[in-house]
Formats: sequence, structure tokens, C-alpha cells
Amino acid sequence: MSNGFPELLDIRAFSIALDDGFTQIVIKYGETLEWIFLPVLKMLLGMEKALLWLPWWVVLLGLTGLAWTASRRWGITLAVAALTFGIGLIGVWEQAMATIALMLVATMLAVLIGLPVGIGMSRSNRMQTTTLPVLDIMQTMPIFVYLIPFVMLFGPGKIPALLATIVFAIPPVIRLTNLGIRQVDREIIEAAQSFGASPLQVLFSAQIPLALPAILAGINQTTMMALSMVVIASMIGAGGLGYQVLQGIQRLEISKGLLAGLGIVFLAIIFDRIAQSYGRRVHKTLKLED
Repeated sequence: MSNGFPELLDIRAFSIALDDGFTQIVIKYGETLEWIFLPVLKMLLGMEKALLWLPWWVVLLGLTGLAWTASRRWGITLAVAALTFGIGLIGVWEQAMATIALMLVATMLAVLIGLPVGIGMSRSNRMQTTTLPVLDIMQTMPIFVYLIPFVMLFGPGKIPALLATIVFAIPPVIRLTNLGIRQVDREIIEAAQSFGASPLQVLFSAQIPLALPAILAGINQTTMMALSMVVIASMIGAGGLGYQVLQGIQRLEISKGLLAGLGIVFLAIIFDRIAQSYGRRVHKTLKLED
């Protein structure tokens, strides 16, 4: 007598039907989807080529200037400059530029998609109730699961890596946009309405500016999550620092994996410091600090 769980559903038949259905989608719409995402691929490749074409010192000055603009603090600015120089010093400059390109494009697309969704959630309880479980699934589903349908649709390459990165990284910007707008003081909203402001005017002149610190925190988290995907994305052709780590694992070369890992850490610190510094400046500007 078997002590296993009773077979209430025919999982094998469901699995076969699901796989066959997705295969048909690939056959019928695979080329169309590749054509649709071709501009995204060209944008990613163009950004990667541009970063590799620029002299190293131009990139260093650009990131240093960005750090100063965001923080207006010499400590953070010099730290970003030193870390950027360190990336070249350990010999992973070209791979780091490819990683930055993937991270920036993934973050930009995640923000462009996530901000409207978060705003919609903040204005509709029904949409929030529907969307939150989807975000929970996106954040808890093993990352490798995202790769399967994208690789089936596009084959190994940069597009499936980019799409998987977006799916993994987009929840924070959606959640914190929704949360930030919902936490805006009701009295401020009522004051704006009393002056005859329309719902859109209230949103863009009061709610979004006051929610900007939370939105920026969401963008920062999305950036860090996109960067954390580089190793896994390298398994399907993303390249960059993640591929160096993967090679280190495959060849058991500790030095290669260690140097590439340090490059990823340096990039994470650079962009985290820039984003956090700008967020703090926004807090001060809006006088939201205690």
C-alpha cells in the first residue's frame, strides 16, 4: 500500500499540454517577438559599444562627476573615483562596461514599466490587490525559472538575459512607488484639491514630488537587483563580469572568479552610493528628515 499523496490531478498531462502550448507559441510568434525586441537589443549593444569606445578616463570622470552632482560630498566622490579606477586596475574594465550597459538598460526599462504600474496601484485598491500577489511570485520564484521561457523564445543571448533581469528587478520600484504615493499626507492632498487641482495635477504637483524619496529608494533597489543578476544572466549569453565568474567556476580558476567578483562589488558600491546620496539630498530638499 502506497503512503504517497493521492494523485488528484494528472500533472503529467498538464505538463505535456503546457510544454506543447508554449512550443506552439515559439513556433508561431518567435520571429515576431524577436523583431519587436530588436530595437532593445540594438540599444543595449549600442550602449555597450559606446562605453567600450570611450577612453577609460572619460568614464571615470563621468562617474565621478555624477557622484559629486548626487552627493556634493568629497568623501563619496573620491571613493567613487577610486573604485572606478580600481575596476581598471584589476583588469576587468571591458567586462565591467558590458555589465554596466546591461544593468543600465535593464534598470531604465524596469523604471519605465514599473513607475506607471506603481502609480496605478496607488490610485486603485483593486489593482493593488491584484498586483501584489504577482509581485510576490516574481520575487520568490527561483531566478532560473525566468530563464526557461525567455531562452525558448529568443535562444541564448542578451535579450533573454535582459528580460529575465527586468522581471527579477522590477518589483521594488513598483512596490515603493505605490507605497510612497499612498503615504503622502492626506491633508496636503485635500489642500491641493481645495485650490481646484485636478486628480492629475494633485498627482504630479504634490503626490509624486513628496513620494520621490521612496521612489528613488525603489529605483536604487531595482538597480542593485539588476546588478545581482549578472552572474546568472551570463549563463545564457549576457557576457560581462558574470561570464568571468562563470568561467572561474567552470575552470576552477580562483583568481579569475575573485577579480570578477571584486569588479561586481565595486560597481554595486559605486551605483549604490550615487543613488543613496541623491536620495538623501531629495530628503533634505523636501525637509523630510527628522
